[in-house]
Amino acid sequence: MRIESSKISIANLKLFAFHGVLPQERVVGANYILNIAIDTDFSWAMTTDELDGTISYAEVYEVVKAEMAVPSKLLEHVAFRICRALFDRFPTVTAVHLDILKENPPMGADCKGAGVSVDVTSR
Repeated sequence: MRIESSKISIANLKLFAFHGVLPQERVVGANYILNIAIDTDFSWAMTTDELDGTISYAEVYEVVKAEMAVPSKLLEHVAFRICRALFDRFPTVTAVHLDILKENPPMGADCKGAGVSVDVTSR
């Protein structure tokens, strides 16, 4: 059996944070929805049932939560920081696929949210 790809993912992670260009956004905050998929080889964990052979999604959550807690004007910058932190923390990561959606953004439109998506590969 040959594994073509393997990913660790967290779907629809909801966090409250203080990002935005407008000063008010960094005061009142907003809800954000994140979807994260991390390419990593966890074939050893598949055969051994050992956490050492994979990346703990609980640890991924802690990394993402810490970066979301740092206020930024742009979600693009937040996305960069999250990806960089994931690559730095987990050496087996080969790619990160990240979506960040800000719920009810202050732009006068009737929409569920607005945000950014990025696919980043290892250095």
